[in-house]
Amino acid sequence: MSAVSAAAAASSTASDSVVKVTDLVAGYLPGVNILNGCSIEARKGELIGIIGPNGAGKSTLLKAMFGLVKVHSGTVVVRGQDITGLKANKLVTKGVGFVPQNNNVFSTLTIEENMQMGMFQRPKDFNERFDFVTSLFPELGKRRAQRAGSLSGGERQMVAMGRALMMEPAVLLLDEPSAGLSPVKQDETFLRVHEINRAGVSVIMVEQNARRCLQICDRAYVLDQGRDAYTGTGRELMKDPKVIQLYLGTLADEV
Repeated sequence: MSAVSAAAAASSTASDSVVKVTDLVAGYLPGVNILNGCSIEARKGELIGIIGPNGAGKSTLLKAMFGLVKVHSGTVVVRGQDITGLKANKLVTKGVGFVPQNNNVFSTLTIEENMQMGMFQRPKDFNERFDFVTSLFPELGKRRAQRAGSLSGGERQMVAMGRALMMEPAVLLLDEPSAGLSPVKQDETFLRVHEINRAGVSVIMVEQNARRCLQICDRAYVLDQGRDAYTGTGRELMKDPKVIQLYLGTLADEV
């Protein structure tokens, strides 16, 4: 099946849907919309990629889902519950985790203290969740007393992901997880994302590295001018000439 418009894409049953964004209109300033009716869905256990040209609204989509950008219309539903416009501190209790691209760790705190900050609403469950996170990322347990500010960019990304997992999210939103990393560290980061997904967490990942994103995701959406222009499996989008020509530009040779 070739990539098709999101409007024509078949929807999953309600019981399979973890996150459903419908006709989302959002922006940073009144009357200036970055998202213009964007719709995406993540089903249980899926790894969803979000790609597209600069300015398409990819990061804005995640921030709007996580209550960091004003939603003017449309809905965000998580596990059947409308969470549109809720603030971040409420969303983490509803099963949504978010890892921003920049400033995503508490630099003056240790790795363990960063994990505690991710668990401040459920401190009694810290040991159980820390054990789970360190089973995915053993290095965090070994270096738990090290200050996050002394870590490399890739190591900080691991801390940020680990902290977001502490509240046992149903879905993890990742904003450009490979940005600024060397090719080797990018590969390590994508491996971590895959491990998180294999552990049962649905993932929605905005990513600049279109080739690697499409290789590892179950399905992907191509955003353009604040709308979901195309969707399909990663492999379908990698091979679709129209998607490559219109939306991936200079990345066409890579994919």
